[in-house]
Amino acid sequence: MRRRIRSAAFPVHRHSVPQLLVDGILVALAYYLAFRLRFEEGLGGANDRYGDLLTHTLPWVVPVTLVTLAAFGQYQRLWTFVGQRDYEAVVKALILTTLLIVGAIDFLHPVTTTPTVSYKHFTVALQSSPVNLPGSVIVPFLLLAMALLNGARFLVHLVVEGRVRTVRSAKGARDVLIVGGGDGGRLVVRELIRNPQLRLRPVGFVDDDPRKVGMKDEHGLKVLGTTESDDLARVLDEVEPDEVVIAIPSAPGTLRARVVAASRERGIQVRTTPTVFELLRDSTGQLNVTRQLREVRVEDILGREPVRMEIERVGAYLSGKVVMVTGAGGSIGSELCRQIARVAPRALVLVDHAEDNLFEILRELEEDRHFRMAVPVLADCREEERMREVLTERRPDIVFHAAAYKHVTMMEVNPVEAIRNNALATRVMARIAAETQVGTFVLVSTDKAVKPATVMGASKALAEWAVEAAALRYPGTRYATVRFGNVLGSSGSVVPIFRRQIASGGPVTVTDPRMKRYFMTIPEAVQLIIRAGSLSERSGEVFVLEMGEPVSIIELAQTMIRLSGLDPDRDIAIEIVGARPGEKLYEDLYNPYERLQPTPAQKILRAAREPLDPQSVERIFGEINLLVLEGDAAALAQHVGKLASSREADRRPAAREANPDLPRLPT
Repeated sequence: MRRRIRSAAFPVHRHSVPQLLVDGILVALAYYLAFRLRFEEGLGGANDRYGDLLTHTLPWVVPVTLVTLAAFGQYQRLWTFVGQRDYEAVVKALILTTLLIVGAIDFLHPVTTTPTVSYKHFTVALQSSPVNLPGSVIVPFLLLAMALLNGARFLVHLVVEGRVRTVRSAKGARDVLIVGGGDGGRLVVRELIRNPQLRLRPVGFVDDDPRKVGMKDEHGLKVLGTTESDDLARVLDEVEPDEVVIAIPSAPGTLRARVVAASRERGIQVRTTPTVFELLRDSTGQLNVTRQLREVRVEDILGREPVRMEIERVGAYLSGKVVMVTGAGGSIGSELCRQIARVAPRALVLVDHAEDNLFEILRELEEDRHFRMAVPVLADCREEERMREVLTERRPDIVFHAAAYKHVTMMEVNPVEAIRNNALATRVMARIAAETQVGTFVLVSTDKAVKPATVMGASKALAEWAVEAAALRYPGTRYATVRFGNVLGSSGSVVPIFRRQIASGGPVTVTDPRMKRYFMTIPEAVQLIIRAGSLSERSGEVFVLEMGEPVSIIELAQTMIRLSGLDPDRDIAIEIVGARPGEKLYEDLYNPYERLQPTPAQKILRAAREPLDPQSVERIFGEINLLVLEGDAAALAQHVGKLASSREADRRPAAREANPDLPRLPT
């Protein structure tokens, strides 16, 4: 704070003394030249009074101009980094300075003249009058000062950036075509030109805006065409670059996919610039764009605009609160902890039964992110007494329940553990949260809970039931469920499996060529979870993300092979292995008995449905709990499958008959 105040009071950079000196000389020169251009015959004789005006006003005209320029922030940065706003600021400062000079001369009258009249042997002095600055001096001064000051800044910027030289690079440089003729593309070109040792030579741009075609940048590089398929193919064939760099960090996935496909067909390497978020996370702190060019990742070309939220705004309700995250060491739980830590909670309670995972996220929060309010708790959510002890001691205001088993195949062969960990533990956590007066309880669910066909999906569907029943039974706590599709890079995701298979030389295994799935990134999922914690108008609501079109798994496999620089079927085989028991060709985000409704949050929908009867839920869980205690895996899997798939058929009449006061589905 102290540094910021000092900067506001004295808006002059410590390296700006040479800039002040140069500006002072240029302002004095402009002021002097304005007088000499007006009075070509000189400032003596009949123009002597204007010579006096120049002499008397020049000593303070220069300081006034410099102070005004400083007030407009002209000495807070080096001229190497000037831009359009700096040139505009110089113009504004000089206009204000000119008005101040004219007003000061008119008001203070620094020079006056006393005319005399000679009559015979004596001279009569008339009344003295002030000497004002002629308009024919004011306008040339303003124009000259603008030209000289902005010209000096532009010249320094020109020389330092190397723009007086032609585009050159080291011997053996690779030709680079830049996708994006805007600020991002120019930044890449500037970096390449300033570092010829990188052996990368920019040859031109393509841009998604057809109005830019034919335009040149300051280095003479032209926008050669657009990113439309035909035009892009023409440019690639004509230019034949060695590499393509996508310099539009916000480019949609469809554009990236088009560029990658066209480039791969011609054997051209494709890289992309990082987003601002990735730049800020650079551990070195160096803003070196070329070093951060990375390979295009699969999430870049999903064809769906990612959901972006300002976590400081949407998560502001967590500030100053005690927040608990279960499964804190998992892929979703750890990202929840990272983002929640950014909104300054009073305490962040990390619950996980895996010691290594818990240690890693705690170390990251404390050492890498300098967050000191994390409290690690080694505990299992299935142990009721232990969790009651933890919640009673920590008294969280909000609980994000992300602890769950996610691997479909593993859960099929271990149904008892699937139900115990995913369903029964959720029921325990939901009840204890109410008993310990937790304000908000958010369950992290999955699209596999919709019309479940696997043990894992059924266990998550039962977890949703448990939360829904708790919302009706315990009105003091607000409950919410968040449901989304496959998460790239998370535990159980197909993407890391494909990566390992490609790295080992294949084959890449796909269960069915017709299979499609929804995909999202881990940060997107976590943003949805955090946002949902503040969206609930009524307890027990289910929120889903509007995820666009599902992605074909076989096309995803082919794309990942191409991104690795290989050809599907020629370099890496794709093997169809057949769908696993219970595996569906398509996943849904909501059940037939649910109706999607909009919410105040962009791309987040509410799945409205008739409520369950809490007594029926208790009876169902009693039956399931008995089978779990008996360890009868076969009977449990069969029983859970029937229960999860029968809700649509028999839930509404039973619930209405048992409890006619239950609220109805909103219309």
